[in-house]
Amino acid sequence: SIPFTGSGTEEAVARTARADVQNFYQTWFKPGNAVLIIVGDTTLSEMTPKLEKMLSGWMAGSVPKKNIGSVQNEAKSVVYLMDRPGSIQSMIFAGDIAPPKSNPHEIAIETMNSILGGTFTSRINMNLREGKHWSYGARAVLSSARGQRPFIVIAPVQTDKTKESVVEVQKELEGILGKQPITEEELAKAQKDQTLKLTGAWETSSRVMSSAAEIIRFGLPEDYFKTYPDKVLSLKLPDVTAAAGEVIHLKNLVWVIVGDREKIEPGLRELGLGEIRLIDTDGKPVKEAASLK
Repeated sequence: SIPFTGSGTEEAVARTARADVQNFYQTWFKPGNAVLIIVGDTTLSEMTPKLEKMLSGWMAGSVPKKNIGSVQNEAKSVVYLMDRPGSIQSMIFAGDIAPPKSNPHEIAIETMNSILGGTFTSRINMNLREGKHWSYGARAVLSSARGQRPFIVIAPVQTDKTKESVVEVQKELEGILGKQPITEEELAKAQKDQTLKLTGAWETSSRVMSSAAEIIRFGLPEDYFKTYPDKVLSLKLPDVTAAAGEVIHLKNLVWVIVGDREKIEPGLRELGLGEIRLIDTDGKPVKEAASLK
């Protein structure tokens, strides 16, 4: 119901027929479009005849080419406001478009995001949760994708602090871009966090398989995890500072705010973040009056 495509609506699910599911399977599930990963106490010579026997009836065929094109960020910031009357919390999302996971600066980007909002002790969470007590938890997320992907700050906050929380999110984004530069201490802490936990990262077959799948899915070098610790530890402050600039574009942010419109819209308008567009629970435009008196 919540894919990044925005297509998981009640209407779309209701009109999905059995034939649609069959057609999807017949279109995409082809041996030439599949990768088989096996992890365990076995060998290729042992598995090959078993696989050939088991999959001999799987008919070959071509699959459509996926459209993973490039898109541009919004020309200027915009706010999408979804009314949820009586809500005691507001959900704040602020995001833009980040490079694919396979980009050459991915490790620096991940490290920067760890400092900004990727861990419990990150800047955003320590501000909104530990410092202000306006949120039970706030974070910044970089979802993995083969193409461009969303960078999103997510902050559920108490309704009467919606405006103030938006201000703090802005401050944190501006800060990591240069107004409050990443410190040597923050970088060292993130480097330790990302490398010391690796000792237990591949203790199970499923974890080994997951890492192999990650390399294949995103087109990473075969030695990605072998070289990962050294690449993390070799990062310098200019590397993570530059990474912030690759991901965060303040003038192009898309804000999505869900909450009690009557209580939060006046404050949001005071901030002048950009045009406020009303949307319903399916994300469709609401044609009613665009502002409250």
